[in-house]
Amino acid sequence: MNKLDMKGRSVIVTGGASGIGLAVVNRLSQSGANVAIWDLNEIAMAGIAKNITGVDVHTEKVDVANFANVQEAFESTKKIFSNIDGLVNCAGIAGENETVANYRVEEWLKVHNINLNGAFYTCKTLIPHMENNKYGRIVNIASIAGKEGNPNASAYSSSKAGVISLTKSIGKEVAKKGITVNCVTPAVVKTPILEQVSEQHIEYMVSKIPMGRLGLVEEIASMVCWLCTEDCSFTTGGVFDLSGGRATY
Repeated sequence: MNKLDMKGRSVIVTGGASGIGLAVVNRLSQSGANVAIWDLNEIAMAGIAKNITGVDVHTEKVDVANFANVQEAFESTKKIFSNIDGLVNCAGIAGENETVANYRVEEWLKVHNINLNGAFYTCKTLIPHMENNKYGRIVNIASIAGKEGNPNASAYSSSKAGVISLTKSIGKEVAKKGITVNCVTPAVVKTPILEQVSEQHIEYMVSKIPMGRLGLVEEIASMVCWLCTEDCSFTTGGVFDLSGGRATY
């Protein structure tokens, strides 16, 4: 693993207690960044923070689907890290595997509130701070499903399509303010979120990948964390595929 230059930077990672978020937390901290983990799992966050050394780690219990909660967490985090340089939006859920005709309305709203509204709420909250500092790096975790649309996963697919468009819109809005905003679109990755979907659906997703395997969280974290560095200076509104060859555009 090559070490990225993140010394002295501070980054918020939502959904940082497991899966891709945890891999991002580990890679950032190993590269010298201070990290604020925003998640609902307080026990997991405490264990993670205890095992990270050499940098500062702050944890906040946050429901990203609640705008007021996001604002409160930001104010609390800002007391620990006066400058917040980066935001990585990893918090998300898969939702149920069901056809549109049978999809429960409350489940549809839940998926969009977490996956899309959550990213909007955190970006809306952090951008004024980054504008004042004339520097910021935002990375949103989208999905190949947001580009292609997976059957029986309409809520997840459409929420991630929204994340892609949100990323592109914000990237243009802040392009001259020292802030870059990008997203990654992984294919299916070996994370706890797979516990929320059927084995049949996992097999379908893997069958679409030319490499014929699940992605690894460490592979996603490598790209995400580079997008958090100063080296990512002329790329914004970008969509980075991590799909094992599945992506066609």
